[in-house]
Amino acid sequence: MQARATLMIEHRLIERMLSVIKDMLLEIQSKQKVNPVLVDMVIDFIKFYADRTHHGKEEDIFFRELDKKKLSAEDRKIMNELIDEHEYARNITNALADANKRYRNGEKAALKEITDKFHALVEFYPGHIDKEDNSFFPASRNYFKDEEDKKMLEEFWEFDRKLIHEKYEALIGILER
Repeated sequence: MQARATLMIEHRLIERMLSVIKDMLLEIQSKQKVNPVLVDMVIDFIKFYADRTHHGKEEDIFFRELDKKKLSAEDRKIMNELIDEHEYARNITNALADANKRYRNGEKAALKEITDKFHALVEFYPGHIDKEDNSFFPASRNYFKDEEDKKMLEEFWEFDRKLIHEKYEALIGILER
């Protein structure tokens, strides 16, 4: 398996979450309320899986290795766009978390912001994923020898192995405060 295939597989799980969010939006529209615990679960998925796990592998490993290569101007431009898009997704998710906290605390008007941020996520991710899967990842394959690709894949696995410990060490830290 190539390193980029791992990233593409992760995209399929993110797409499944987007479907869940679309279903939640329909429920919000019909009931004019949302379960903040379910919103927290979406936020956890986006922050930990989509951002820390998936974007983490892209930025901390894949893009880092690409940055060492003599990329075409177009490929460098797209890589920089992708990094900016990851930051955009982080900002949306942080705003979603803030709105959900306010909603949980009784601010009913925060429901509109939750809805807006959910819409932003379902509008953003499909184009971002398509850009990576069908443009950037195929072009990036030309920059790596097979042994370099294999080394990245091994680093991906090590990255994933350490994440569960990172997540729960952080959780304990929060609970200890």
